[in-house]
Amino acid sequence: MDTRLVDGKLYSTAELALLLGIDPSSLRRWRTANPPCGPAFVRVSPRVVKYAAEDIEVWLQSARTDPLAAVA
Repeated sequence: MDTRLVDGKLYSTAELALLLGIDPSSLRRWRTANPPCGPAFVRVSPRVVKYAAEDIEVWLQSARTDPLAAVA
């Protein structure tokens, strides 16, 4: 069973924000934080940032909390 949450494409900031249900400004803030947080990104040009589906998936899995494991 394929449990990936995203396909193999590149997402813009607006597309990823919509997918995650957050405001695009959150992604911009995460990118400029020191140190940066959030999913890895690719700066295609000074004004264009893309997020690879694979990087989004890795980030989502790393942020995952298993409630049963947290009890132990």
